[in-house]
Amino acid sequence: MELSVWLALILLFLSGGLTPGPAVMLVASSSVKYGFAPAMVAGLGVSVANLAWVGLAASGAAALASQFPMVFTGLKLAGACFILYLAFTMARQAEPVTVTSRTPPRRGALFARGIGLQLSNPNALVFFGGLLPAYFDPDRPLMMQLTIVIATITATELFGLAIYAGAADALSRRFADPSFVRVFNISAAILMAGSALFALYATSQG
Repeated sequence: MELSVWLALILLFLSGGLTPGPAVMLVASSSVKYGFAPAMVAGLGVSVANLAWVGLAASGAAALASQFPMVFTGLKLAGACFILYLAFTMARQAEPVTVTSRTPPRRGALFARGIGLQLSNPNALVFFGGLLPAYFDPDRPLMMQLTIVIATITATELFGLAIYAGAADALSRRFADPSFVRVFNISAAILMAGSALFALYATSQG
Protein backbone atom coordinates (compact mmCIF):
# COMPACT_ATOMS: atom_id res chain seq x y z
CA MET A 1 0.00 0.00 0.00
CA GLU A 2 1.41 3.37 -1.02
CA LEU A 3 1.95 6.01 1.65
CA SER A 4 -0.54 8.42 0.07
CA VAL A 5 -3.22 5.71 0.00
CA TRP A 6 -2.52 4.81 3.63
CA LEU A 7 -2.74 8.45 4.74
CA ALA A 8 -6.04 8.81 2.88
CA LEU A 9 -7.29 5.68 4.65
CA ILE A 10 -6.32 7.14 8.04
CA LEU A 11 -8.18 10.37 7.30
CA LEU A 12 -11.25 8.49 6.09
CA PHE A 13 -11.66 6.31 9.15
CA LEU A 14 -10.47 8.94 11.60
CA SER A 15 -13.23 11.24 10.39
CA GLY A 16 -15.67 8.35 10.54
CA GLY A 17 -14.61 7.44 14.07
CA LEU A 18 -15.07 11.02 15.26
CA THR A 19 -18.53 11.34 13.68
CA PRO A 20 -21.40 10.62 16.10
CA GLY A 21 -23.07 7.38 15.12
CA PRO A 22 -24.49 4.18 16.66
CA ALA A 23 -21.11 2.92 17.92
CA VAL A 24 -20.23 6.29 19.43
CA MET A 25 -23.60 6.54 21.15
CA LEU A 26 -23.26 3.02 22.57
CA VAL A 27 -19.81 3.73 24.00
CA ALA A 28 -20.76 7.17 25.33
CA SER A 29 -23.87 5.89 27.10
CA SER A 30 -21.92 2.93 28.50
CA SER A 31 -19.27 5.33 29.81
CA VAL A 32 -21.93 7.33 31.65
CA LYS A 33 -23.36 4.18 33.25
CA TYR A 34 -20.18 2.23 33.99
CA GLY A 35 -17.13 4.43 33.46
CA PHE A 36 -14.42 4.77 30.83
CA ALA A 37 -12.77 1.32 30.99
CA PRO A 38 -15.97 -0.79 30.76
CA ALA A 39 -17.23 1.44 27.94
CA MET A 40 -14.10 0.67 25.94
CA VAL A 41 -14.96 -3.03 26.27
CA ALA A 42 -17.95 -2.24 24.07
CA GLY A 43 -15.52 -0.33 21.83
CA LEU A 44 -13.39 -3.46 21.53
CA GLY A 45 -16.49 -5.35 20.46
CA VAL A 46 -17.05 -2.77 17.74
CA SER A 47 -13.44 -3.18 16.58
CA VAL A 48 -13.72 -6.98 16.49
CA ALA A 49 -16.87 -6.71 14.37
CA ASN A 50 -14.94 -4.49 11.97
CA LEU A 51 -12.82 -7.52 11.07
CA ALA A 52 -15.85 -9.05 9.36
CA TRP A 53 -16.49 -5.83 7.47
CA VAL A 54 -12.85 -5.64 6.34
CA GLY A 55 -13.08 -9.20 5.07
CA LEU A 56 -16.23 -8.30 3.16
CA ALA A 57 -14.53 -5.29 1.61
CA ALA A 58 -11.49 -7.33 0.63
CA SER A 59 -13.70 -9.90 -1.06
CA GLY A 60 -15.35 -7.22 -3.16
CA ALA A 61 -18.47 -6.03 -1.39
CA ALA A 62 -19.52 -3.85 -4.32
CA ALA A 63 -19.48 -6.83 -6.66
CA LEU A 64 -21.44 -8.98 -4.22
CA ALA A 65 -23.99 -6.21 -3.73
CA SER A 66 -24.52 -5.91 -7.49
CA GLN A 67 -25.06 -9.68 -7.81
CA PHE A 68 -27.36 -10.04 -4.80
CA PRO A 69 -29.04 -6.64 -4.36
CA MET A 70 -32.10 -7.97 -2.52
CA VAL A 71 -29.95 -9.74 0.08
CA PHE A 72 -27.94 -6.60 0.78
CA THR A 73 -31.09 -4.49 0.95
CA GLY A 74 -32.59 -6.91 3.45
CA LEU A 75 -29.44 -6.83 5.58
CA LYS A 76 -29.42 -3.02 5.56
CA LEU A 77 -33.07 -2.84 6.59
CA ALA A 78 -32.60 -5.40 9.36
CA GLY A 79 -29.58 -3.54 10.66
CA ALA A 80 -31.40 -0.22 10.59
CA CYS A 81 -34.34 -1.71 12.49
CA PHE A 82 -32.00 -3.07 15.17
CA ILE A 83 -30.34 0.33 15.65
CA LEU A 84 -33.70 2.10 15.68
CA TYR A 85 -34.73 -0.28 18.45
CA LEU A 86 -31.58 0.59 20.41
CA ALA A 87 -32.30 4.28 19.87
CA PHE A 88 -35.88 3.83 21.11
CA THR A 89 -34.77 2.06 24.28
CA MET A 90 -32.11 4.72 24.89
CA ALA A 91 -34.65 7.54 24.51
CA ARG A 92 -36.88 5.90 27.15
CA GLN A 93 -34.14 5.85 29.78
CA ALA A 94 -34.47 8.77 32.14
CA GLU A 95 -33.13 7.56 35.49
CA PRO A 96 -30.36 9.72 36.96
CA VAL A 97 -26.90 8.18 37.23
CA THR A 98 -24.21 9.13 39.73
CA VAL A 99 -20.62 8.02 40.09
CA THR A 100 -21.39 6.28 43.38
CA SER A 101 -24.51 4.52 42.09
CA ARG A 102 -23.10 2.98 38.90
CA THR A 103 -24.03 -0.67 38.71
CA PRO A 104 -21.21 -3.18 38.17
CA PRO A 105 -20.68 -3.59 34.43
CA ARG A 106 -21.25 -6.84 32.62
CA ARG A 107 -18.21 -6.76 30.42
CA GLY A 108 -19.19 -9.82 28.40
CA ALA A 109 -22.57 -8.28 27.61
CA LEU A 110 -20.97 -4.96 26.68
CA PHE A 111 -18.51 -6.70 24.38
CA ALA A 112 -21.27 -8.72 22.71
CA ARG A 113 -23.44 -5.64 22.31
CA GLY A 114 -20.58 -3.81 20.60
CA ILE A 115 -20.16 -6.70 18.17
CA GLY A 116 -23.88 -6.98 17.48
CA LEU A 117 -24.35 -3.28 16.95
CA GLN A 118 -21.44 -2.91 14.51
CA LEU A 119 -22.35 -6.01 12.52
CA SER A 120 -25.85 -4.59 12.02
CA ASN A 121 -24.69 -1.00 11.50
CA PRO A 122 -25.77 0.35 8.09
CA ASN A 123 -23.11 3.06 8.46
CA ALA A 124 -20.50 0.34 8.05
CA LEU A 125 -21.77 -0.24 4.51
CA VAL A 126 -20.82 3.33 3.65
CA PHE A 127 -17.21 2.99 4.79
CA PHE A 128 -16.48 -0.70 4.39
CA GLY A 129 -18.78 -1.68 1.55
CA GLY A 130 -18.76 1.47 -0.55
CA LEU A 131 -15.38 3.09 0.12
CA LEU A 132 -12.85 0.62 1.51
CA PRO A 133 -12.64 -1.75 -1.52
CA ALA A 134 -11.09 1.09 -3.54
CA TYR A 135 -8.11 1.12 -1.14
CA PHE A 136 -7.09 -2.43 -2.03
CA ASP A 137 -4.58 -2.80 -4.86
CA PRO A 138 -5.15 -6.08 -6.74
CA ASP A 139 -1.53 -6.01 -7.95
CA ARG A 140 -0.09 -6.11 -4.42
CA PRO A 141 -0.06 -8.93 -1.83
CA LEU A 142 -3.47 -9.08 -0.16
CA MET A 143 -2.32 -10.25 3.29
CA MET A 144 0.04 -7.31 3.77
CA GLN A 145 -2.70 -4.89 2.76
CA LEU A 146 -5.17 -6.59 5.10
CA THR A 147 -2.72 -6.27 8.00
CA ILE A 148 -2.22 -2.56 7.36
CA VAL A 149 -5.93 -1.90 6.89
CA ILE A 150 -6.98 -3.80 10.03
CA ALA A 151 -4.33 -2.09 12.19
CA THR A 152 -5.25 1.34 10.82
CA ILE A 153 -8.99 0.93 11.20
CA THR A 154 -8.70 -0.55 14.70
CA ALA A 155 -6.43 2.26 15.90
CA THR A 156 -8.57 5.07 14.45
CA GLU A 157 -11.83 3.49 15.65
CA LEU A 158 -10.63 3.05 19.22
CA PHE A 159 -9.10 6.53 19.23
CA GLY A 160 -12.41 8.13 18.28
CA LEU A 161 -14.42 6.00 20.70
CA ALA A 162 -11.96 6.76 23.52
CA ILE A 163 -12.47 10.49 23.02
CA TYR A 164 -16.24 10.16 23.37
CA ALA A 165 -15.96 7.70 26.28
CA GLY A 166 -13.61 10.05 28.12
CA ALA A 167 -15.85 13.05 27.53
CA ALA A 168 -18.94 11.17 28.70
CA ASP A 169 -17.13 9.92 31.80
CA ALA A 170 -15.98 13.46 32.61
CA LEU A 171 -19.57 14.67 32.40
CA SER A 172 -20.95 11.80 34.48
CA ARG A 173 -21.77 14.05 37.45
CA ARG A 174 -24.20 15.99 35.27
CA PHE A 175 -26.22 12.81 34.91
CA ALA A 176 -27.44 13.10 38.48
CA ASP A 177 -29.96 15.58 37.05
CA PRO A 178 -32.96 13.66 35.59
CA SER A 179 -33.76 16.43 33.10
CA PHE A 180 -30.18 16.41 31.79
CA VAL A 181 -30.33 12.61 31.47
CA ARG A 182 -33.52 12.78 29.44
CA VAL A 183 -32.18 15.47 27.10
CA PHE A 184 -28.92 13.56 26.62
CA ASN A 185 -30.60 10.22 25.95
CA ILE A 186 -33.14 11.68 23.53
CA SER A 187 -30.41 13.60 21.70
CA ALA A 188 -28.21 10.51 21.51
CA ALA A 189 -31.15 8.44 20.28
CA ILE A 190 -31.92 10.97 17.55
CA LEU A 191 -28.29 10.96 16.41
CA MET A 192 -28.19 7.18 16.44
CA ALA A 193 -31.43 6.81 14.49
CA GLY A 194 -30.56 9.62 12.09
CA SER A 195 -27.17 8.11 11.38
CA ALA A 196 -28.70 4.74 10.54
CA LEU A 197 -31.37 6.28 8.30
CA PHE A 198 -28.77 8.42 6.50
CA ALA A 199 -26.68 5.31 5.86
CA LEU A 200 -29.70 3.62 4.28
CA TYR A 201 -30.22 6.64 2.05
CA ALA A 202 -26.52 6.96 1.14
CA THR A 203 -26.15 3.31 0.19
CA SER A 204 -29.33 3.34 -1.91
CA GLN A 205 -28.08 6.06 -4.23
CA GLY A 206 -26.64 5.14 -7.59
